[in-house]
Amino acid sequence: MEKGWIKLQTYTDAIRGEIDKQVLAENGIPAVLLNKQDSSFMFGKIDLFVNERDFNHAQELIVENDSETNEN
Repeated sequence: MEKGWIKLQTYTDAIRGEIDKQVLAENGIPAVLLNKQDSSFMFGKIDLFVNERDFNHAQELIVENDSETNEN
């Protein structure tokens, strides 16, 4: 990973990771998913990275989105 990027979240569910990445993109925050899952058995982790300068705002957006998802 390039310098200046930091791990925001780790997932085991690829869809959840894609949703959070999309939420960040919609709010102007570039994000990268690094999928370390085994393609046959789907075990392992998926890491979501953002630039260090966006970390706090990105974290707030993810928490807010999770809260809204859990309410519905």
